Amino acid sequence: MGKLIALAAVLAALAGGLYVGGHPDRLPQALQDVFVEEDAALSSEAADLIRDNYAKKVSDQRLQNGSVRGMVDELHDRFSHYFSPRESRLFREAVGGQFSGIGLTVIDHKRGLLVNGVYKDTPAKRAGMRPGDVILKVNGDSIAGEPSQLATAKIKGPPGTAVRLTVLRPSTGKRMLLTIKRARIEIPVVAGRLRRVAGKRLGVVGIASFTSGVHAQLRQELRRLLDRGAKGLVLDLRQNGGGLLDEAVLVSSAFIPSGVIVSTRGRKSAPRVLKATGGAFVNVPVVVLVDRGTASASEIVTAALHERLGSKVVGRRTFGKGVFGQVFDLPNGGSLDLTLGNYYTPTGRNLGGKGIRPDVVTADKPATKPDEALQRALQVLEAESGRPRKRG
Repeated sequence: MGKLIALAAVLAALAGGLYVGGHPDRLPQALQDVFVEEDAALSSEAADLIRDNYAKKVSDQRLQNGSVRGMVDELHDRFSHYFSPRESRLFREAVGGQFSGIGLTVIDHKRGLLVNGVYKDTPAKRAGMRPGDVILKVNGDSIAGEPSQLATAKIKGPPGTAVRLTVLRPSTGKRMLLTIKRARIEIPVVAGRLRRVAGKRLGVVGIASFTSGVHAQLRQELRRLLDRGAKGLVLDLRQNGGGLLDEAVLVSSAFIPSGVIVSTRGRKSAPRVLKATGGAFVNVPVVVLVDRGTASASEIVTAALHERLGSKVVGRRTFGKGVFGQVFDLPNGGSLDLTLGNYYTPTGRNLGGKGIRPDVVTADKPATKPDEALQRALQVLEAESGRPRKRG
């Protein structure tokens, strides 16, 4: 009997050890410290073995980067990334305005970056790049599997300097090596124009990204178009990869007078319900034009207008980024871009991996005119402009 009791105690201890091994936060603080110390000791011993015995010399910085990157890789989350000190510095310089680009919009691709748009009168356009091209290498180095933020930062650089891109054109199977000189690219964040369809004046407003203050620019442009006689609006969010969540709410609020725009939930972050702040253009019919490059904040706006107002969506299925995150600075100078939770549309949908399916499906935006997707959106808007609007 004594042996059976002892055996049961050992098995219970083993089972408990297996459980708390995955849940160290359930342990008393003293035991948590032991587990943390053991983990640190394991990592340190592995690093020492590599440093002392591996066939080639490995720097401490490289081992440290590998340790953190390995943890992030184990999350199997395409939107969570570790940036080494060098990568983090490059990314900050690229977004801080010190570097210039070549005039592209891109989205993630398993082999690198998929070119989603090429702006006119830019180095990329003059080099012959087209939507649908896939950038495989930057300056001879493969970018397959890299976060898009890092890959695009590598393409940017001081104006007047050159970048070498290895580009695949899937439509022909042709590979090209392009040397393109960087330049300062001035792309308006909000751009509007009038179009006439079946005798009606209709407005088209494109938003390039959801940067700070874009909602005020949108309202100003809407007022200008309405004063010129626009009877409806195509909101062009193609190639718009998103931006600030608060700006998405404020842009949606230009059309939606009250109620939920988006909600967020995360494991550690408190749930949030973000509501409209008061619409100024509630009687304006809106059609939203989207494509595979429409992501994140752009999808929030699209879903809000679609679900709350019944606005038609025209184009291609959107990207499907249903998560939000935050960038944390690390003591070594690197940074951790970490997913914190999910966001949900007014009806409670999460768009992750699914995106928004348009009511009217069109072809991708062509490299040359005519822009058939925009023409189709204007036709849909013209038909909608005479009907009563759904109120959110």
